[in-house]
Amino acid sequence: MHAEASLLRDGAILLGFGLGFVLLFRRLGLGATLGYLVAGAVVGPHLLGLVGDAETKMGIAEIGIVLLLFIVGLELKPSRLWRMKEEIFGLGLIQVVACGLAITGIVLLAKFSPEAALALGLPLALSSTAQVLPMLQSSGRLRTPFGERAFSILLFQDLSIVPLITIVAAMSRNPADHAGPPGWILALETVAAIAGLILAGRFLLRPLFRLIGNWNEREMFVFAGLFTVIASAAVMELLGLSTALGAFIAGVMLADSPYRHELEADVEPFRSILLGLFFLAVGMMLDLPAIAERPAFVAAMAAALIVTKAGVIFLIGLAFRMKWRQAFALGLLMSQGGEFGFVLFAQAQNGFLIAPEAASLFGAIITLSMATTPFLMAATRRIREEPVVSGGERDGPVTDGANALVVGYGRFGQTVAQMLIAQDIPVTLIDRDIEMIDIAADFGAKVYYGDGTRLDLLRQAGAAEAELILFCLDDDQISADLLENVHAAFPNATILVRAYDRRALLALKGSPAAYVVREVLESAVKMARLALTSLKVDIGEIDRTEAMYRARDKERLAAQYASGDLRAASDRIIVQSEREGA
Repeated sequence: MHAEASLLRDGAILLGFGLGFVLLFRRLGLGATLGYLVAGAVVGPHLLGLVGDAETKMGIAEIGIVLLLFIVGLELKPSRLWRMKEEIFGLGLIQVVACGLAITGIVLLAKFSPEAALALGLPLALSSTAQVLPMLQSSGRLRTPFGERAFSILLFQDLSIVPLITIVAAMSRNPADHAGPPGWILALETVAAIAGLILAGRFLLRPLFRLIGNWNEREMFVFAGLFTVIASAAVMELLGLSTALGAFIAGVMLADSPYRHELEADVEPFRSILLGLFFLAVGMMLDLPAIAERPAFVAAMAAALIVTKAGVIFLIGLAFRMKWRQAFALGLLMSQGGEFGFVLFAQAQNGFLIAPEAASLFGAIITLSMATTPFLMAATRRIREEPVVSGGERDGPVTDGANALVVGYGRFGQTVAQMLIAQDIPVTLIDRDIEMIDIAADFGAKVYYGDGTRLDLLRQAGAAEAELILFCLDDDQISADLLENVHAAFPNATILVRAYDRRALLALKGSPAAYVVREVLESAVKMARLALTSLKVDIGEIDRTEAMYRARDKERLAAQYASGDLRAASDRIIVQSEREGA
């Protein structure tokens, strides 16, 4: 009972301080990551001493890193990689290598050994995905050419984590790290493990998710998603390989599946919570007395890190034909250290490459550089931005880059989606019917599995960047309250709704939908027109009859809305009629 009480007490303190500092730092415009780090330092052993055993909490929190790598893998569809290959594997690779070597040289000047300098310099080449991407999203710059280049660098940095972990492990001076099998056996085990995970994804995981999808059990879907990530990481850990690599492969092998958005939406809350706990544990492990003994060194190295990375990325941007203003802004934006630096420093410490004091000092350097990011981001807003690229030439940095989300791919949604696609408008399709998804795949249509009435799933599918959200669902699944929530979450998207009949239309009174199309009305009017045409009625008379019917119908709707206490409701819901062409 004492251990349980201690765990609950520690959890309450960590969550309480984390919540308070994150709210404060967000209010100050400094971001959540810095808030978690400072909260951890405050409750840690060197200040208030309210919570101990940071190492154990770090072990649990590292699951957040595993989940982050899984989500990164989910974003890596082969088609997307191919379209962005030059920027990801060109701009990203050159940035990591050039910045890593430049910073290694600076660390060498501080009288560290070559191995220690490399173990410290390479991780400092990485920037903070957890800081940069949300800031680009909130500023509306993620889908600009500037934002795509920043994302390409971050994506390659995430991919480079596994080889960087391998490099640090290869330099290890810890005898325990060299007591294992020869390198060629490890290489074969790695290849076999990767092949096994890919086969498992193909022949076990996809059928499993299809079975759960048929049951419409969201809890089981969450359970299966977490099992996939943890089991993949555990297999790699059992073989003495990188758990991050296992999670990454698990994400990649499901990236092109219909369950991608559902998995992202279900795993994201766990990833966010555990990543926050990770930063809290990092803050607790900062050796503040060691930092206090050498404050000038920490400040000078943080300044050197920012200036070096900004300068190198600026030159690389110019080499990739960026305008100097955008190259300079990119350098400033990516100049901070990243969260994976803490992971690599811990591994370097375990490998006897650096002392614990050095890990704490350079962790503080990363923390200080992160604190500058919001201010540097504000500075980049003053630099003129390139126009947003239109059209479908690029995939969006985080989502599919769709201009429209179509929720429901039944007989109604298929017609809507296919007409949009015919005009080369990027569309993301969402449905919960597994059989429909499989049939659509046979005809070349990519439909994602998920409940499109969930805000978290819509967000993962790209609703924040979409221009249109079209609800084409059967029955009465769409309510006015739901549309209010969707509009509040995604105010830039125009909302269109299919209403099956008059009763469904009346239920949506007062909703923020721009258009509500009553399916039964449109079908009935078209049949009436065809009937009148077959009876040789003049086309002018047919138009007049239709107009008269629609006017009377609108009067009836107005009366019904009036009885529902809604002012001018008949003017807020517009029924678009389908007119025959010439």
